[in-house]
Amino acid sequence: MSVLAHVNSLFRNLFRKQEIEQDLDEEIHSHLAMLTDQKISEGMNPQQAARAARIELGGIEQVKEQVRETRAGAWLQSPLQDLRFGLRMLRKTPGFTLTAVAVMTLGIGANVAIFSVVNTVILKPLKAPDADRIVQVEDTYQGTPNAGTELPKFNFWKQQTSIFQDISAYRLDRMNLTGGSSPELIPVARVTQDFFRLFGAPVFQGRTFTADEDRPYGGNVAVLSYGFWTRRFGSNPQVLGQPITLGSESYTVIGILGPDFDTELFDQSPDAWLPFQIEPNTNDHGSYCYVAARLRPEATLSMAIARLQSVVGEYQRRFPTFSSSKESFTAQPLREAMGNSSRPLIMLLVGAVIFVLLIACANVANLLLVRGTGRMHEIAIRAAVGAGRGRVIRQLLTESTLLSLAGGILGLVLGMVGIRALLALYPGNLPLTSPANPLYIPRIGESGSAVALDWRVLAFTVLVSLGTGVLFGILPAFQASRADLNVLLKENSARSGSGFRQHKTRSLLVISEMALALIMLIGSALLIRTYIALRSVDPGFNSHNVLTMQMSLTSTRFEKTAEMDQLVRDGTTRIRALPGVTNAAATCCLPLETVWQLPLIVVGRPLDGSFHTFGGWTFISPGYFDLFHIPVLRGRAFTERDVAGAPGVVIINQAMARLLWPKSDPLNNRLIIGRGMRPEYDKDSARQIIGIVGDVRDTVLRQPPRPAMYVPIAQLPDGINIINLRLLPITWIVRTSVEPHSLGSAIQSDLQQASGGLPVSGIRSMDEVEAQATSRPRFEMLLMTIFGCLGLLLAAIGIYGLMAYSVKQRTHEMGIRLALGAESRHVRNMVVLQGMRLALVGVAAGIAAAFGLTRFIAGFLFGVKAWDPAVFIAVPILLSIVALLAVWLPARRATRMNLVEVLRHE
Repeated sequence: MSVLAHVNSLFRNLFRKQEIEQDLDEEIHSHLAMLTDQKISEGMNPQQAARAARIELGGIEQVKEQVRETRAGAWLQSPLQDLRFGLRMLRKTPGFTLTAVAVMTLGIGANVAIFSVVNTVILKPLKAPDADRIVQVEDTYQGTPNAGTELPKFNFWKQQTSIFQDISAYRLDRMNLTGGSSPELIPVARVTQDFFRLFGAPVFQGRTFTADEDRPYGGNVAVLSYGFWTRRFGSNPQVLGQPITLGSESYTVIGILGPDFDTELFDQSPDAWLPFQIEPNTNDHGSYCYVAARLRPEATLSMAIARLQSVVGEYQRRFPTFSSSKESFTAQPLREAMGNSSRPLIMLLVGAVIFVLLIACANVANLLLVRGTGRMHEIAIRAAVGAGRGRVIRQLLTESTLLSLAGGILGLVLGMVGIRALLALYPGNLPLTSPANPLYIPRIGESGSAVALDWRVLAFTVLVSLGTGVLFGILPAFQASRADLNVLLKENSARSGSGFRQHKTRSLLVISEMALALIMLIGSALLIRTYIALRSVDPGFNSHNVLTMQMSLTSTRFEKTAEMDQLVRDGTTRIRALPGVTNAAATCCLPLETVWQLPLIVVGRPLDGSFHTFGGWTFISPGYFDLFHIPVLRGRAFTERDVAGAPGVVIINQAMARLLWPKSDPLNNRLIIGRGMRPEYDKDSARQIIGIVGDVRDTVLRQPPRPAMYVPIAQLPDGINIINLRLLPITWIVRTSVEPHSLGSAIQSDLQQASGGLPVSGIRSMDEVEAQATSRPRFEMLLMTIFGCLGLLLAAIGIYGLMAYSVKQRTHEMGIRLALGAESRHVRNMVVLQGMRLALVGVAAGIAAAFGLTRFIAGFLFGVKAWDPAVFIAVPILLSIVALLAVWLPARRATRMNLVEVLRHE
């Protein structure tokens, strides 16, 4: 009777542990002696025969240890026993365990990092009562929502009381806090009365605005944030009822909000809250706001959208000049609306980390398949004592789940630390003008400070850990459980299963890893090409040695054009006198940043509508074009003679000249700018075009230059000047002959003296401004490169592991080949060829998949096509070289084996 039958009979008839172990020891030693005699008869010496017999039997100690895990023939019947046994088995193979856990830590950690951002930006509820019913009301143009809107639209939406319970307009401005020993520029939120109720603002002391205070000329009152009250006023309760000076106007403090109030709407928490005081019948289409509302209890989102779309016609009849048939109104949940701008980036990263996780799972599955081959004797003994196939699968899945849970715990730590480090490199959340900042990722805080561990991240980690444990463990478990156990106990398993035909599953996993890694690397390469293309774009100006800084003139005596013009003249004169300064000027808007778009009319040209086109509108001081080295292509630049009493003048860029005067001379024409936007613009007379300058990129480098207009600061009507300065601070620009930041303190001092003590903020060099214009593509490139290299590393480990195992399994065969006279290079080439065959199949599959998948990142690309030939040639070559290195090492080892030891062992 075979040893298998003996063991089976023994376990079925004996129930006491002592008798089981005693009889099994006797049976094992008897069979060991029989096998040893057989090996001696085949020509082995006694020591070699005993060692070979032990190997063929599967190891006496291993069999005896499995016996000790039983109770009367039952193998690990409870999950707790499964867990204990699994832990014991993993401890016995520390190399395998550490490798598998490290791979899963990388895969799960990458997914935890990105999910924590998804959770913060998209999933986490807003900090507001009944937050799921708060929506952002928007206007759309050709189906594309616009978050910011004009004040007349807010007044119109406010009348839709059948669907909105509370509705509020809001905007973040920056104002000078003066009147004390240390003036500073602070963020100030302008909100309508419903805002505090809409977002459940807790009042620590005092109160918020009344309806009367939110009406025009309702008085100057302010509500302070708790942090600002603590920092600036030392938590003094006597500040209530006292005045503070914002700009040159006095505001009475009427309340202090609670310490935990944060609407998450702004890139910088407001220090003070002021009533918006919007005119009920305003025709101001030049000022903007954002609108949030709470749906009535009986209203649904679809009802609100239907109602808004039904009243579009009424609004267009009321304001025909600034309406279009392509325009409509809509609403979407505020939480979703806040993440709209960052959602494409987040989805790109989600796709990347899923690929990383799949590669990691394939890698660990390969490791488990290799390990399962070495455990066939153990599985045979289990089957012999009555364990069914399902029982074996359960135990193996328990072990794979333990690996994934360990990787999940470490991945949770790695992910939370890693995402903070990555977000610290992202400059898009620097305080600018939320939410107009196109780089801004809402709700994550500065440098990712708001991305924190919560139950959603924990639940995601647990689910991913359990899911991946089953995903990479199920195939090895099924394959191991259906092995021919009689053969495994009778024959040397090291001789069976060698070669790629017997390892199709492992080969397919390696092919999958290579294909996934190739797709990720192609995506990374395309984003690298995009970043290089953006860096090579000519912005239209010279940024070297230019320093910029901002000064808010809201509610100051400089809102009068004559006073501001005098400030600019005094300030630039003082700055130019500083050693190291070569030129100075002032403007409202820097290149590569947001420029207001205003409608324009060419005087004397027939109209097919209310205006001819829109153009960027920038007011500047003389010297602006010289300072930035922007060429004047025709006509002249502004001079000190272009003052308030002189004829109105305007300079246009080349893009506008090409658009409106493709075959004629613009210098013979005049422009009416902003007519109908609001009454203040109607007071501006027609302006003579006196020059054409080179195109300068605004907003982002990836867009072609748009039509633009420049007007001199001195010629702004007072009303327009007041509007502009309420929305934008004045920006000082200084060209230096030395490192620009070295003159920052001296320039600040001169500007404070010229302005009477107004604070200066936002000090940046134009090189920094230009770098920020490429910061998001750089960040996208960085993350995709990190994940792509991670996928490449895991794929290389996968193919190396498969080839190393294959060489180990075929040691006897290769030894015989070498002993019979085969050259080492032939054996090496055989191994390399087999490995590279897998790699090249994976590369081919990856190329085919990449052609289909790269279209999903087309929106992130600039200056390169999604099927760029250079990328689709270079990346496969790079991956093939890495694969060649990974298979070369095992192949080299195969040719250096000790033939005597190999043949003696076999």
